[in-house]
Amino acid sequence: MRAIERFGIEVNFLTGRYVATHHNRRDRAEWPPHPARLFSALVATWADGDCDATERQALEWLETQGPPSISTPDATPREPVSHFVPVNDSSVVGKTWYARKGNQVKALLDRLQEENVSRIRTKLERERVVDSQVSRAGNTNPDTARAMFPTGRGKQERHFPSVTPDQPRVTYIWTGATPADVTRTFDRLLERVTRLGHSSSLVSCRLVTETPEATLVPSDGGESVRTVSRGQLAELERQFERHGGIKPRGLPYTHTRYGDRSEAPQPGVMREPNTAGDWIVFEFEPRSRFFPATRAVDIAQAMRAAVLHYADDPIPEELSGHRPRGAPTRSPHVAFLPLPNVGFAHADGRILGIAVSVPRILSSKCRQALFRAIGNWESATPQGLKLVMGSLGEIRMSRVSGPSNLVSLRPSIWRRQSSVWISATPIALPRHPGRLVGGSRAKQAEAWEQAEASLRTACSHVELPDPLNVELSLNPFLVGARGSAQYRPFSQNGRDGSPVRRQLVHASLTLAEEVSGPLSIGAGRFFGLGLMRPMRDYAEASTADSGQEQNVD
Repeated sequence: MRAIERFGIEVNFLTGRYVATHHNRRDRAEWPPHPARLFSALVATWADGDCDATERQALEWLETQGPPSISTPDATPREPVSHFVPVNDSSVVGKTWYARKGNQVKALLDRLQEENVSRIRTKLERERVVDSQVSRAGNTNPDTARAMFPTGRGKQERHFPSVTPDQPRVTYIWTGATPADVTRTFDRLLERVTRLGHSSSLVSCRLVTETPEATLVPSDGGESVRTVSRGQLAELERQFERHGGIKPRGLPYTHTRYGDRSEAPQPGVMREPNTAGDWIVFEFEPRSRFFPATRAVDIAQAMRAAVLHYADDPIPEELSGHRPRGAPTRSPHVAFLPLPNVGFAHADGRILGIAVSVPRILSSKCRQALFRAIGNWESATPQGLKLVMGSLGEIRMSRVSGPSNLVSLRPSIWRRQSSVWISATPIALPRHPGRLVGGSRAKQAEAWEQAEASLRTACSHVELPDPLNVELSLNPFLVGARGSAQYRPFSQNGRDGSPVRRQLVHASLTLAEEVSGPLSIGAGRFFGLGLMRPMRDYAEASTADSGQEQNVD
C-alpha cells in the first residue's frame, strides 16, 4: 500500500442523532462534532485496549497534521429538556476504606518495573474493589448500602442536548502524504470506536480516501472550533493522571476559526505587518547582560529618552510617537525593542541588546532625524554609549555593524517568514478582558474569550490577517521567556488622560499564510512588549537549538 495524498475519517451516527454538549453552553448542542472531540474518542479507544505503541505513534502523527476540513450536513437541534438524574454511586464504601485500598494499590504499583506499568495503573485505577465490603452481612452500614439504589441517592439537573443531521454522516478531511502504515493502523483503531460525545451517541467510523467536498474549512473568520495541536495526547494523559476518569475534567484544545468553503484563505503575495522594516541593533557589553526580560519596558523607555535627547528639534511625530500637543500618535512610528535570549534549548531570558525598529512605511524625514540623533549621541560619548537605569545601574553598549555573535541580536532570526508566531515578551491587550484568574468558572471562560477577541484586534492594528489559531496563557511558550505575572504593571494614558492598566498575556498565533517580520503586537509594542518570535512549528518553541543558533557570551 502506497502513501496517499488525501484521507478522511468518516463518522456515521447509528441512531441518526448526535448527543454532545457545547463546550461553554450546557443547554446547547455541539455541531458539527469538534475535531478535538473526535481525537479524544480515538485516544479513549486506544487506552481501553492494550495501548498499542503503533497506534500511539499514529495518534501523535495526527496531532501534527493541522486542523482538518469538515464535510458536514445541516442539522436540526432538539429542544433541550432538563433531567434530574441520581448522582454517581460514590458512598457505598467508606472513604477511609478507599484511602487504605488506594495506598495499597500505590505501593503495589511502585514495585512494578515492567514496561506495561502504565497500562496496569490505568486498569487498577478504574476498578473499585468492593466485594470484600458487601459480600458478608454486617460489613456495610445499612445507610450507605441503601445509597446503592437510585431512589436513595441525590439528584442533579442535567441536559442532554442533541441534533438530528439531514444525513447521519460527517467526514474530517486532511491533505498531505499519509504513510501506508499509518492508514493501516487507523483502520484497526477506527473500527473499535463506538461512540462520539455522550454514551448514547453511537457511531461507526472508517478511514476513507475518496472524500466528499468540504463545507467547513479553517478561515480568517467564522465560528471558533476546538482542534488539536502537537502534544494533545500527552496532555490528555497528564489530565487523566489528575482526574483518574472520575473527577470533573475539561477537554484540552486549540481554537481554530472555521467558515464556509468560500471563506478559505487564497494564496497571494507575501504579507508583512506594518511593524516590519529595518532594525538598528545595539549590543550590550557582557557585564551589562544581567537584566531579565521583565525589565524590557524600563530599558526601552531609557533608550527612547536617550535617542530623543540627542535628536534635533523639531522631532518628527514618527520618531517621538506623539503629536505636537502631546497626544499619542495613531500612526506607526519608531519602536524600541529589547532583545531577550529566548527560544533556544538553554535560553535564560536575559536581555542581550536592543533594536531601534524603523517600520518600512516611515518617511525619509523620520529616518534622517533618527540617524542624526544616533550620530549625535555617538559623537558626544566617544568612550561608548551608556544607558543610565537609576538605582538599577547602567548599561554599556555599542552599535552592531555586520552579523553579531549573539543569535538573538540578528535581525534575520526575528524577520524570517513564518505562519507560526510566539511571544517572546507578553502582549499588552488593547482592551481589558476581565479577571483571567479567580472568580467563577463561567466568568473566567468569558474573560479568556474576551482576551482572545482583544488579541485579534491587536493583530488587526498591525495589519495581520485574523489568526486561524490562538493560544493564550499567563505562562510563556518559549524557553527562557518569563511569565506575565513577573512583569511590572504596564499602564498607558486613556482617552480622558487617566492611566489605564493593560492585561499582559503570552500568545501563540497560527496564521493562514506566512508573513515576514519583525513583528510586535499589542498596546506595548513600541516599548518591547508583544515581541513575537517566528517559529517553524510549536515544537521548535521548546527544542530549538543547534550549533549555529546559540547565544555566546
